[in-house]
Formats: sequence, structure tokens, C-alpha cells
Amino acid sequence: MNFSIQPILENQEYQLIPLQQGDFESLYEVASNPKVWEQHPNPDRYQREVFEGFFRGAMESQGAFKIIEKATGNVLGSTRFYNFDEEKNSIFIGYTFYGTQSWGKGINPQIKKLMLDYIFQFVDTVHFHIGKDNLRSQIALERIGGEKIAEEEVAYYNEPTRTNFVYQIKKENH
Repeated sequence: MNFSIQPILENQEYQLIPLQQGDFESLYEVASNPKVWEQHPNPDRYQREVFEGFFRGAMESQGAFKIIEKATGNVLGSTRFYNFDEEKNSIFIGYTFYGTQSWGKGINPQIKKLMLDYIFQFVDTVHFHIGKDNLRSQIALERIGGEKIAEEEVAYYNEPTRTNFVYQIKKENH
């Protein structure tokens, strides 16, 4: 891989900053609301000990970000690049979550655009895992051009295996 999967990305309103160990408390503050995880494959991530495992996996991925609102400096959530496949020239974007105060404000499409605009300089296809019961995320991804291509069991870091849909966006369709 001759590119970074953890650059600083930003637009006028938001910044994606590489996740650091010291970000745990500010990110957990956002993640500690059970409503955030209602439709996610693991609805227990609001619990501190479960989120600690999620955060460890994020740090080990070396592709995770905290999402910051530039005007306030507030942490809104997190996302990451993961599973780069050199042979298929593809990568995944996922593990994305936002605090409820960010829902319905058009933030996610802006964040995904930042990530896609950057990563399509280096890969031809971006994949996404979305929990089969996570209708909110399925709709959001379809709105930005995601196409459902498969269903698979995904073993999350330190969590049980869950059924996910695999979506993709190809560079030529972005």
C-alpha cells in the first residue's frame, strides 16, 4: 500500500482526524447513548467494556478517525478505512457511528464524500459492511450510490459474528 489510510481529511464544516489513544473518553461520551447502537449489529456497544473492545479494534486498524465539527470542536462520532485488498484494488469504509445530535443533518453524506474523494485516488472499489437489521445505514448508503452485492458473516473485533450486507461503490460511478 503506497498511500495512507489515515490522513487528515476536511471540508468547510468537518474534520476527520486520525484516532488516538487519548480520544477514548470523548468518543465514548458520544457512544454511551444506547440509541446510537439500536440498529447496529452489536447493540451493546454503548456499554463501556464493550466499547473498549470496539475502540481497541479501531486503534489496531490504523485507519480509524474521530469526526470533528470544526466550528465547535465537538466529537461527533467515528469511522474508518479497513481491509485494503491490493489484488482487488479495493478497501472498506465502515464502523461508522454518530451521536444522536448529528442525525438527520446531512453530516454522513459529507463525511462519506470526503472519504470517497480521497480513497478513489488509490482504489477502484469501496465496500461497506452494514448490519442486516440496520435499515438507517442501508438507506443512507443507497442514497450515496451504494449497491448491495452480497450477504456475509462478519467477525467484529472482540465481538460475536453478525450477518451483514456488503455494499459497494465503484470509482466510475462516484
